[in-house]
Amino acid sequence: MFTGEGPIFQQLAAKIADDIVAGIYPEETAVPSATDFAVFHQMNPATASKGVNMLVDLGVLYKKRGIGMFVATEARKVLLTQRRDEFRKQYLQPLLQEAAVLNIPAAELHSMIDDEQEPA
Repeated sequence: MFTGEGPIFQQLAAKIADDIVAGIYPEETAVPSATDFAVFHQMNPATASKGVNMLVDLGVLYKKRGIGMFVATEARKVLLTQRRDEFRKQYLQPLLQEAAVLNIPAAELHSMIDDEQEPA
């Protein structure tokens, strides 16, 4: 499951975040503990804890003392907002910069995007 691209704890956090966005872990429902993730993925429990704590720090997960870890209200919204921001920085800004270098007007760029979205 883990690709070797980036630290394992970040990959685990991304997997949990993907599952939240996909609705596998709805808001206000329990998620497996860091220990459960460690056992399931055969990783060091400290590594799993670090991945889970990344999502706690982001406000996506929270702990109910003595009960376990839960998905926060608005967690999906928080994750989607974060991903949209990352999409803008990683893909959209470089695209627009390259379009400017190539003198591609906005209307033509829109047309190119529309053409790519048409079914084959």
